[in-house]
Amino acid sequence: MKEIKYNELSKELLDQLQKGAFLNVKDNEGNVNTMTIAWGNIGFMWNKPVFTAMVRYSRHTYKLIENAKDFSVSFPIKSQLKEALSICGTKSGRDIDKFKECNINAVDSKNINSPIIEECDLHIECKIVYKQEMDPKCIIDSEIKEKKYSNDDYHVLYYGEIVGTYINE
Repeated sequence: MKEIKYNELSKELLDQLQKGAFLNVKDNEGNVNTMTIAWGNIGFMWNKPVFTAMVRYSRHTYKLIENAKDFSVSFPIKSQLKEALSICGTKSGRDIDKFKECNINAVDSKNINSPIIEECDLHIECKIVYKQEMDPKCIIDSEIKEKKYSNDDYHVLYYGEIVGTYINE
C-alpha cells in the first residue's frame, strides 16, 4: 500500500462515497463491524484534515463507535464490491458476520485500532476528535426532516482527524 496525502484522491473518494463506502469500527472490547455509508464530509478543521461520518442511533455500529477511539473508511473506487456494499447497508452486524457473509477481509490498519477492508482501493484512518448529536430543532430544511428523519432516527456525527490515507497499488 502506498501512503498519499489526505486530499490527493478527494474527487475519487467523494464520487465513490455517493455510491457507497465501508465505515469500519473496532471497539475497546475487540468487537468489529462494518457498515455501508453514502454520506460524509472531508475537509480541514482545527488545523487538521477531517472526515465526518454519520451513524444513526439504531445501527449496531453506533454501539461500537461509541466505545471506540477511531474508525476507518474503505472505498472500492474501481466499482467492485457492489453486492457487499448492498449487504452491509441492509443487514445488521447484530444478526450476521458481514465479513464472512460478503467474503471480505478486515485487516489491520497502519495507525489505528479499527481495521480496513483489504479488497478496497482507498483507505482513510481517523482518530475521533469530536462528536455531535443531531438536534432535531436545528434542522432548518423541512424537506430534510420529512425525507430523511420522518421516523426520528437521527445521526450522531463523528469527526475523525485523518491520521492515514493510502491506496492499494
